[in-house]
Amino acid sequence: MYKKIGYLGPKGSYSMLAVSALCPNALALEYPSFYLVFQALTLGEVDAIVLPIENSINGGVMQNIDLLQQSDNLIAVKECKIKIDHRLIYLKGANLSKIKTVYSHSQALAQCAKFLQKNFPNAKQVATPSTSGCIEMINSPEEVGIVGAHYSVNGFEISQYGVADEPSNYTQFLLVVNGREEMIAEHERIYFSFTCPHEPGALLKMLTVLEEINMTKIESRPIKERVGEFRFFIEVFGNLKDSKVKNALLSLSQKATSFKILGCY
Repeated sequence: MYKKIGYLGPKGSYSMLAVSALCPNALALEYPSFYLVFQALTLGEVDAIVLPIENSINGGVMQNIDLLQQSDNLIAVKECKIKIDHRLIYLKGANLSKIKTVYSHSQALAQCAKFLQKNFPNAKQVATPSTSGCIEMINSPEEVGIVGAHYSVNGFEISQYGVADEPSNYTQFLLVVNGREEMIAEHERIYFSFTCPHEPGALLKMLTVLEEINMTKIESRPIKERVGEFRFFIEVFGNLKDSKVKNALLSLSQKATSFKILGCY
């Protein structure tokens, strides 16, 4: 259905694995930043994009939550969870007792914080745009990166063991398309955001509307232009064709100062 899928590259990133899981027959097109991934979709360069939205250890991927919220006419229509298996990658023959610099995506560095502190306490940690992107930075045997266990490249070795602090580590990815009409497709979960009056009890009144619906996620983000106020992001089990769910969300949207459906998947 979707022929071209944009993702955060380069090749070998976890996002590329998600593309294979969500749209195995599509052409995967890599972009160097999430901002450019979103831009590719809005400009029509791709039919859909794949985004990491939440990690089971670190929580929400805030940049992508913000970009999804700010984008017009975009909707998430599918989701998958990818097992995260971080490994060290280094030049063949490197002596791991002499490592001075560790490269990887900021999320990967955070998810391996205890391991890095124990094994490379004096090494400088440098964030890269993606896990696979760290390969371009490794130029000496005193440098290592953190990539997925699935990754391989000539001239490099990958550790035989995982280096994440928690072995049970998954990231939720969303397939996002341009066109709100996709909301009518079959789905079992709904992802939405709202803001409420900045007054005592306002959030409680909002959540009471959802008391008969199973909530699977809730998080808040500061509203940049209104210091001290927050936008709430919620995922629930439900289908918009279910009158109970539809009426609950309608009631919530009427009570909220702003309301937006971000995904039906």
